[in-house]
Amino acid sequence: MAIGHAFIELESVDSTNNYAMAQAAAGSAPHGTLFFAYDQWAGKGQRGRSWTSTPGQNIVLSAVLEPVVLQPSQAFSLSVCVALACHDFFSCLAGAEATSIKWPNDLYWNDRKAGGILIENHFQGDRWPLAIVGMGININQVEFPETAKNPVSLRQITGRSWSAVELARELGEHLDRRYSALTGGGMASSGSAIAAAAVDQLEEYQNKLYKRGRTVRLKKDSAVFETTVEGVTPQGQLLTRDVLERRFSFGEVEWII
Repeated sequence: MAIGHAFIELESVDSTNNYAMAQAAAGSAPHGTLFFAYDQWAGKGQRGRSWTSTPGQNIVLSAVLEPVVLQPSQAFSLSVCVALACHDFFSCLAGAEATSIKWPNDLYWNDRKAGGILIENHFQGDRWPLAIVGMGININQVEFPETAKNPVSLRQITGRSWSAVELARELGEHLDRRYSALTGGGMASSGSAIAAAAVDQLEEYQNKLYKRGRTVRLKKDSAVFETTVEGVTPQGQLLTRDVLERRFSFGEVEWII
């Protein structure tokens, strides 16, 4: 089934990811179901952080995926796929040159954060029966909490208001296209075909990578240092170079912007 075949609108929920996970576990939300919330009062970000959103103003969306044709070792390939879908969506409205993907999971417009992704995977040995893909993108919000780091919304960029729910449906269509390209459209694709598609999408991800080829400031533990972004490995590590060639795993470093 296509992603977006079912589009469920929720007036208020703690977290669309939590709700989607519960519905999927209960057998009430098959592959491709999308959950959109007008109000999410306990949204989750990466590494236990919260994701705040003014009610009714932004895209707060979770997709139920059953990536059974993928291997758990290909988890970063799904992350790449989702990031490309979010980039496809946002760049169409805000401009491709200014839109980028900041490793590992943020959508950026110039040097400001427009959105984020949180994927929660459920593995069973070497099987991957369920993934809940959470996507939060700033659409109409113009005032943000002081704790938000360099945020920006589509309204601030374009000077006009948008229908968040209609744009959420469009985002679902972009995700469906990218996911179909990765998995062969749900058909019984060979492992080699999926691997080749993953390589192609990773190359696109690299080309859209925030600050690639440029010197950035990163913080590891208490040390701040400058290094040049070179790319990302197929396993999802950030590659940089200064006096040394470095590899950083998710959560190991913090960007200083």
